[in-house]
Amino acid sequence: MTNSGPGRPRLEQRARRGQTPRAEILDAAGELFTTKGYANTSTRAVADAVGIRQASLYHHFGAKDDILDALLDETITAPLALAARLSAAAAPAPVRLYALALFDVRQLRAARWNLGALYLLPDLRTERFAAFRLRRDELRGYYETFAREVLSATAGGTGTEVLPFRLVETVISIRSDEGAAPDYVERTIPDAALRVLGWAGDPDEIRSAAVELLAGT
Repeated sequence: MTNSGPGRPRLEQRARRGQTPRAEILDAAGELFTTKGYANTSTRAVADAVGIRQASLYHHFGAKDDILDALLDETITAPLALAARLSAAAAPAPVRLYALALFDVRQLRAARWNLGALYLLPDLRTERFAAFRLRRDELRGYYETFAREVLSATAGGTGTEVLPFRLVETVISIRSDEGAAPDYVERTIPDAALRVLGWAGDPDEIRSAAVELLAGT
């Protein structure tokens, strides 16, 4: 047994990813919630997976839904912050939309656990997760705003502005079905996000501009 802080002895040596006990708890919960199921995972199971006592877990999170909320926050914070910066950028709308989609696809694809799959939990429809739903709606709003700007210069159909956001989240299903998302989704999904809007430009040119934009934001 090792000591992880006053009054909170660790049951075994640290084996989880993370620089802090809180990060280790989130890593363990991310694995268990996405592989065993949220309803089937207790805080005791999460604590055991980290190698700490259940009481030590409650030092960082008051309840299981607090852990879920923190995991969901990890999926939305970075793309939402980027979307706000892109909204103020001078780049053309296709470049801004492509940059946001590329960033989001990369994050969803590369995450250690398929946390996006948690979006389907019925628990997220409760008042407890209203703040998360608002933040996700805000991100979707950025996608739709950029998409409408693209549509203003194309022959895309009315209503298609909702599709880019949905296309990006197909990464979640791909990971669920195949265990991982292949490299090509980082190109095909952002490309498709523009194509469904009727955009007919050079995807390589837009991709290069989007990568440059991401490097500068």
